Amino acid sequence: MKHSADLMPGTVTLVGGGPGDPGLVTVAGLQAVQQADVILYDRLAPQDIMDENPDAEKIPVGKVPRGKYVPQEEINLLLVEHAQQGRKVVRLKGGDSFVFGRGGEEWQACAAAGVPVRIIPGVTSCVAGPELAGVPLTHRHMVQGFTVVSGHVAPGDTRSELDWAQIAKTSTTLVILMGVANIGGISEKLQAG
Repeated sequence: MKHSADLMPGTVTLVGGGPGDPGLVTVAGLQAVQQADVILYDRLAPQDIMDENPDAEKIPVGKVPRGKYVPQEEINLLLVEHAQQGRKVVRLKGGDSFVFGRGGEEWQACAAAGVPVRIIPGVTSCVAGPELAGVPLTHRHMVQGFTVVSGHVAPGDTRSELDWAQIAKTSTTLVILMGVANIGGISEKLQAG
């Protein structure tokens, strides 16, 4: 199946921008950026890729940890409004839109408003990061799978949905995204098993 990147007016295209290096954006993702009338982009999206379309309106909607951010509801509204104005809208995200990227929420908001949505997957950092560092997530006769979790919510926080003791018991490679602020507590929980 060939994936055409021809954008249609009045649509939103969610583009996964990969792990930050513009050279790792997919061909379809690049083509979508080149055709967009407006690009709403995240802080972690590859900024240089937008130079491929100097005429597009660029709207920063990234979230800075413990700093400035655009609420998700406002991002959803902007996507819908621009599409309803007949514009070709690209939502450029870091990594892949559906891996802790709120792409599902954005898709739902557009669908609820009757706005057609296209998805162009991105190279997710949970695979690209270890691979670029030379760390295989799986290895024949050693590791038969990998587990990806968000470390954004600290262990013990009432919002946490993860059973860290159970995760520690798996024999898979563990990839923790967005866990820098909580890595101490996560490490303790994993070691305690």
